[in-house]
Amino acid sequence: MINNKSDLPEKIEESLKSIKEKNALTHCITNSVTINDCANAVLAIGGSPFMAEDAEELEEVVTIADVLVINIGKLSKEQIKSMKVSCETANKTNTPIVLDPVGVGVTELRNKTTLDLISNYDITAIRGNISEIKAIAKLVGVLDESNAAKGVDVNADDIITKENLKANGDLICELASKLDTVILASGPIDILTDGETTIAIDNGDDMMPLITGSGCMLSSIVGSCVGGSTPLEGTLVAILAMNIAGEKARAKVDERDEGTGSFRAYLIDYLYKTNSETLINESNIEIL
Repeated sequence: MINNKSDLPEKIEESLKSIKEKNALTHCITNSVTINDCANAVLAIGGSPFMAEDAEELEEVVTIADVLVINIGKLSKEQIKSMKVSCETANKTNTPIVLDPVGVGVTELRNKTTLDLISNYDITAIRGNISEIKAIAKLVGVLDESNAAKGVDVNADDIITKENLKANGDLICELASKLDTVILASGPIDILTDGETTIAIDNGDDMMPLITGSGCMLSSIVGSCVGGSTPLEGTLVAILAMNIAGEKARAKVDERDEGTGSFRAYLIDYLYKTNSETLINESNIEIL
């Protein structure tokens, strides 16, 4: 448990060490558009990716996995079936589940799939942008009204700022408590909570949304970190690692006058070079 900011350095160091030592077998049912990036991000942070999708083998796969990551970015009937088989097995084997509800709030299929997953299975952590998290809050009755989601992007009215940080933190904390899960709402300022401790993280770079898959990569490394640590602390390490890698990648791109293709490669490089000293010294964290 994280009680105050002074706990963070020790928790971050211990958690990252555990993640690297565990080398969590991270089974991802993820977006086919970004599957290669997700696998490379998992490898870079210290996990071991497994990208099976056929329902016929998933019970065996999940049984040996350390964590299951479900990403609904590119849904199909067969994939939904595979997700449910995997989640059922994961709950039987006490395997953590990380859910990325891509585009929830946009279509009825995504709403129904997300609601089915969070209602019928024990989800360890949910990682989405603030519009997606608010859409879930509306689906489960924590929020009466919500702005319409903008595809897989954040609605402009939802963007987390210093002015609305506390209100959004309270909402996400209430949702996490209701669902008994860890929630990470990512954006210009990220909010992480387990329903008791709520943390704001003000790191990252505005080039990150300009490459396809940064959110999918984040959810996959959340999986590896949760598989190698505790849900709250593992998710904290994941978001710090991703955001600080993004900052360093942007600095390298600017130094060499390059663009988003180079940024993607540098992002993986700096994820691989993640160490506790960097996470502790370069993080900008506030406990709400």
